[in-house]
Amino acid sequence: MITLRVYGILKDESGRILVSDEFIRGAYYTKFPGGGLEFGEGTRDCLKREFKEEMDLEVEVLDHLYTTDFFQMSAFREGDQIVSIYYWVKALEPIKAPLRETPFDFDERELKMYEATGETETFRFIDSKDFSAECVSLPIDKVVADIIREK
Repeated sequence: MITLRVYGILKDESGRILVSDEFIRGAYYTKFPGGGLEFGEGTRDCLKREFKEEMDLEVEVLDHLYTTDFFQMSAFREGDQIVSIYYWVKALEPIKAPLRETPFDFDERELKMYEATGETETFRFIDSKDFSAECVSLPIDKVVADIIREK
């Protein structure tokens, strides 16, 4: 089985890069915002939906940045292969979602979400001078982080 994931790279006016800190089934991950492609959905529409659902943020999907070009086993579904597609995105409005300064700084609402669903997330920006593959957890995200550093 192949799972398609779509992620957005959002830089603010200072060049900082948005990441999502997630607590999923007892493990911590830092990744780019985005998620799974649903049946009947295009990749750009998926990314717009994910930003709206996760951050209540309208975005414009810009240029394609990267699509996985190597085999990657899913960290969450044994036997599944992951293919991830990354786009640059631009916020079309001010960010309303709470932004954190510290990784995995979940508030009470987010911790209740974890208790109910087994997963939660929060968001923060990382300064571009501090951003590297070590800032993200997942193997494909690390490749993308290196590409971003080169640009």
